[in-house]
Amino acid sequence: MGDILGLGITHYPPLSGKDEDMAGILRGRLADPNVPADAKDPANWPEAMQKEWGDDQGVAAAAHHRELVLKGVRKARKALEDFDPDFVIIWGDDQYENFKESIIPPFCVLAYDDMDVYPWRDATESAMFSNKEDKWGGGKPNYWGEGKDYSIHIKGKREVAKEIVTRLLEEEFDISYAYEPLNHPGLAHAFLNSVLYLDYDRTGFPWPLIPFQINCYGRGVISYRGYVSSMGEAGRPLDPPAPSPRRVFNLGAAVARICKESPWRVALVASSSWSHAFLNEATYRLRPNIEFDRKMFEALRTGNLTAFRDLPLSALEETGNAEMLNWCALAGAMTELGSECIWADMVETYVLNSSKVAAIFEPA
Repeated sequence: MGDILGLGITHYPPLSGKDEDMAGILRGRLADPNVPADAKDPANWPEAMQKEWGDDQGVAAAAHHRELVLKGVRKARKALEDFDPDFVIIWGDDQYENFKESIIPPFCVLAYDDMDVYPWRDATESAMFSNKEDKWGGGKPNYWGEGKDYSIHIKGKREVAKEIVTRLLEEEFDISYAYEPLNHPGLAHAFLNSVLYLDYDRTGFPWPLIPFQINCYGRGVISYRGYVSSMGEAGRPLDPPAPSPRRVFNLGAAVARICKESPWRVALVASSSWSHAFLNEATYRLRPNIEFDRKMFEALRTGNLTAFRDLPLSALEETGNAEMLNWCALAGAMTELGSECIWADMVETYVLNSSKVAAIFEPA
């Protein structure tokens, strides 16, 4: 019987950058001429948001936010080290990076072999790429001061990935799989940033990785390229929706069953921030829906994981919570295993785009 550890982390792109750039998404929204002036006026913001913005446009708040988020990331890393899995499965999204107009699979297991990835050379817009004139090869300023030629070696686990896909197909989940990248030379930022952050202190990431893509961005993955857009762009023809929370929850449960019936030692990781300001129409895309995040965090913390299953997809779309689908998979897996959430933390923010949640489940 397999042993399984459940973890949840963020892959928030600005965490790889500098404090002075961390509120860049909000600054971009404030420059949008289609956002009403009264909504942009800090005097009309919630008091906590005004305090974060301060007199330096969120720079001091960013430093504090980073410190708090890293506490959770490092705690997850310690749990991963202590468990020492045979491999790591990360549920993450693809924001118009590897999957584009040619195909958008609802789910895809990336059954890659070992690969060398270049985090800063191969950054994309959704990963906060900063050189629009040179999409590939331009480099990206980052927290570690690493150059565009810096690479990391990521081990694959193709035969195991194929076995998981086979079992899922036998359980009537129509899962796609890929042996090599399509439109991205490395890994989409949900997976790459997860590795970078779990190795934030640069001690290495020795575990083989199986990235498991979920089409979280659904209706906006092609039409809005899964990323920030102007309020003036509203009304574009939308794409088909993401898979439902219930379907994703059940998928996570199936993966957990497959792993539990195996001889493997597996870490299952959900990677995402929660409500994203740039997806929250109710606030003119200026701030996230923290109230919804608090409700779901309480469900996570108290073990009411079926709350993730029972969410209507519209609730995630309306609150800017598209990426919570990655956590729905984790919730399904942990429910299947009867694994208790033994630690969780949420770092709230109004200014820095999204609340960040980290969680550790008791190994089962």
